[in-house]
Amino acid sequence: MKAVGIKVLKAKLSEYVRLAKSGETILVTERDEVVAELGPARRQALPGETVEDRLHQLAERGDVTLPSRNLSDWSGFPVVPRDNLVSPQILDALRDAQR
Repeated sequence: MKAVGIKVLKAKLSEYVRLAKSGETILVTERDEVVAELGPARRQALPGETVEDRLHQLAERGDVTLPSRNLSDWSGFPVVPRDNLVSPQILDALRDAQR
């Protein structure tokens, strides 16, 4: 990761864009304070690319942390009745849904 002042960035913009394109992250500073970040573009998903494929790519870059369980096993949140709820009832419903 590199840091560059705004004036230098303006004078050598193409050089820093080339660095960002190659995967480098550049912190833009103004009076020694970071005000912006220049980095590689986040690409759009390719046709046929699954959500899992994209998540694995993001995890490899360190942008996300994958869950320990397989995403296809996740069925969402259980439906819990809303009338007269108390915490133990909600917890019991969540535990029952996991079984």
